[in-house]
Amino acid sequence: MPQRAIPYLFLRGGTSRGPYFLRDDLPADEATLSRVLVRALGAGHTLNIDGIGGGAAVTTKVAMLSPGSDGWADVDYFFAQVAVEDALVDYRPSCGNILSGVGPAALESGLVQPSGDTTRVRIHAVNTGARVEAIVATPGGLVEYNGNERIDGVPGTASPIPLHFMDVAGSVCGALLPTGHARERINGIDVTCMDVAMPMVIARAVDFGLSGYESREELDANKEFFARMEAIRTEAGTRMGLGDVSRSVTPKFGLLAPPRSEGTIATRYFMPWSCHPTMAVTGGQCLATAVLHPGTVADGVARRPEGSPARVRLEHPAGSMDVTATYTFADGRFELASAGILRTARLLARGELMVPASAWNDA
Repeated sequence: MPQRAIPYLFLRGGTSRGPYFLRDDLPADEATLSRVLVRALGAGHTLNIDGIGGGAAVTTKVAMLSPGSDGWADVDYFFAQVAVEDALVDYRPSCGNILSGVGPAALESGLVQPSGDTTRVRIHAVNTGARVEAIVATPGGLVEYNGNERIDGVPGTASPIPLHFMDVAGSVCGALLPTGHARERINGIDVTCMDVAMPMVIARAVDFGLSGYESREELDANKEFFARMEAIRTEAGTRMGLGDVSRSVTPKFGLLAPPRSEGTIATRYFMPWSCHPTMAVTGGQCLATAVLHPGTVADGVARRPEGSPARVRLEHPAGSMDVTATYTFADGRFELASAGILRTARLLARGELMVPASAWNDA
């Protein structure tokens, strides 16, 4: 069977990894694109044995890049979450960890030219409409991957990539609080339905009989919890205006507990059918905003910082992640201006990815 070669870069972005393509090198229509990505990643098998996926949701992610089209951005970033065990692709969410590699990938592919020892790359997240500025070290006109920045969930150190997110409140549902409530009750559980960078349903771990400090493996093995969580998540998706989300990875789900160490709050983030090994960048922004917004399920659980900008430290299974948020709260109205996160990335491979030609033709 003939195969087609697709140029690609393979990067670790934050605590995720996946292929970075130029959008023009892929099929234009979504149905064909999905078939190609399923074959490229090997979706439909627990090990993704016939593709380059890694058998986990954090390693079956795809970035597709093109020149900026909105008059502001240098590059458009279109994200796809490819399933592990099902031949499915979801284009609803975005991914902030994979976004960490967009600046380096744009420079490596020639979409953006270096502008000195550091290069500011303006990114338009196509899936959600968010605008993000990434600062990439480019001494001598080359992307610098070596450095002293350490992020929990990734071994070693690398060059820091600060990310500044704008226009992330209500980016998918149209409002920071899509249901109009900071807290509501679904199936006997108090939840906060919030849309900041990623639509989320957030609850307290104790309300599920959990401590909130369980390991990823312990949570993934708790089928009773996942059944309760999924029922709440799907109902919340309807209330948030997302329709039937039973086959969509959005909204995501988050659990909160009092901090165990020096953090602001302890968190567990679900993708949604498994626990994230660390913390998603998009989900981290949403959880941090829930901490800062009065009246949410974070009240009485978090050590809420005072003033703006505020640094929120989210404890996760592998350590912690800091989110710096700029916001206002006046006359009972909360408004988020921006959220900043520090990530790293590394180019792992470059070349051509081989995909069976039948992916372009299968009905």
